[in-house]
Amino acid sequence: MTKSGNRSPPADRPPPGGKGGASPPTARPERTRATSYDVALLAGVSQSAVSRCFKPGASISAKMRNRIMAAAKELDYQPNAIARGLITRRSNLVAVLVSARVNLYYPEVLFKLTEELSAADLRVLLFTIDNDEHIDLMLGKIWQYQVDGVISATNISLKQYKQIEGRSIPTVMFNRYFPEYPTNVVYCDPTRQTTDLIEQLFALGHRRFGIVLGPDSNTVSHERRRIVLEALGRLGITDVPTAPGDFTYESGGEALQILMKAPEPPTAVICVNDMMALGCIDEARGVLKRTVPGQLSVASFDGIGMSQFEAYRLTTIRQPIDRMAAAAVEILLDRIQQQNLSNERRVFEGIVIPGETVGPAPTA
Repeated sequence: MTKSGNRSPPADRPPPGGKGGASPPTARPERTRATSYDVALLAGVSQSAVSRCFKPGASISAKMRNRIMAAAKELDYQPNAIARGLITRRSNLVAVLVSARVNLYYPEVLFKLTEELSAADLRVLLFTIDNDEHIDLMLGKIWQYQVDGVISATNISLKQYKQIEGRSIPTVMFNRYFPEYPTNVVYCDPTRQTTDLIEQLFALGHRRFGIVLGPDSNTVSHERRRIVLEALGRLGITDVPTAPGDFTYESGGEALQILMKAPEPPTAVICVNDMMALGCIDEARGVLKRTVPGQLSVASFDGIGMSQFEAYRLTTIRQPIDRMAAAAVEILLDRIQQQNLSNERRVFEGIVIPGETVGPAPTA
């Protein structure tokens, strides 16, 4: 009978490491990623054939593609986008610039642009812009990432645009343009639809109008203000008060309060974007205790999804975002591939969504 202190370890338990013991288990080797060379070797083709197989639009037979894809699947191979970029001298990144201001129009634009760029095997590098100083910092980031192109859906100065142009980076302005300088532009011109809407309000008896504006530096706000004033001017209405906003819901309510303090408050208010119009409607109903459209008619621009919620049913002029995004990406891709192409300008019309916020002018 042996003493417990001299008992041997069980047969299925390895002796402890150290002197006289077994060595500790070695670390499991890391699995290495398969390369295009591995795929070519397994498929029995050249590396250039593997590269062509994973390059969109490249010429390769169906039989060879199937062989390569079968080998890639077996090896769990994925092409290295960074390595491919070093070969093609392209980053496959497109900088998309949008405003940092709260506006539900921008997420919709961004989604559509991302969808179109992804279909072209390009990735979005998103920049949200706060102010002019922020734009200058953002430009430095664009240089660092060596983007293939830029789509700007926010205000940048002509000087800043020329900095991008000076580096031969193709750029498309989305709903923005410089009147004095040619650029690639995709733009919605709602002039005809705005005229029709103003004439409808005039026919409903409205003679006192007000406009809720966006930021003073915003070109879209200025353009929409001009279109509304010109339409009213043709009907002989020239005294049109305005109130400042910043495209946010809250600023719409604040602007309405300013307009309604006028000696002769408007019976119809045109907001230059939907978010301010929604704030305007809620302020009228909840604070000023006015019915919309019974005592106040409200119309707007953009056609964001929220504008058609049951509580609003806003009368608005919608932009064809799908078609505009597709056009912006098409123009950009053409110039990424051929940088000597001349500038292109594509103009789309808006679409009036009748809604339920426009009615006859109050009689009292």
